[in-house]
Amino acid sequence: MSKRVVILLAGMPGSGKSIVAEIARKMGFSTFTLGDVVRQEAARRGLPLNGSQLGELARKLRKEHGADAIAKIALNYIHKNDKHFLIDGIRSPAEIKVFKTAFDAAYVLAIHSSPKTRFRRLLKRGRKDDPKTWEEFEARDRRELSFGLGEVIALADYMLVNEDSLEKFKKDAEEMLRRMLEDA
Repeated sequence: MSKRVVILLAGMPGSGKSIVAEIARKMGFSTFTLGDVVRQEAARRGLPLNGSQLGELARKLRKEHGADAIAKIALNYIHKNDKHFLIDGIRSPAEIKVFKTAFDAAYVLAIHSSPKTRFRRLLKRGRKDDPKTWEEFEARDRRELSFGLGEVIALADYMLVNEDSLEKFKKDAEEMLRRMLEDA
């Protein structure tokens, strides 16, 4: 386990990625969320932090600078002395390529939950950019999938399903992270 391990976390909104990131932090991983790059850029540009504005900005950044633009920016946040790192919010194969090129041990972990489960969680979470209606939820899912997220999930190195209790998912996530470290 002397390798530096980078886990690339993918999943549809509301699938449980932030819970996995929280567990990873408790295990000593450094973490970074790719969505924060977009939120920081929106704030810098004076844009509102709502779902449609953030989605449009993410699209614009990728159109202007390539499908891997957000991942390349994120590399600046990864400290060379961090032993293990979890990057939350991978959305495209181009982003995976950036990290797999930059690190010897980079693995994709996909989290899956049904649309009904995810919608219910997002309503409860209540973040500014979370959808408020089923129509907004579906539009956001379509936007996320347009970046290549479906392909990332389908081709992930590891998969976790999050449909049971929070306690069970936390236990499963910790076991998965330990297994990924052992496999590296």
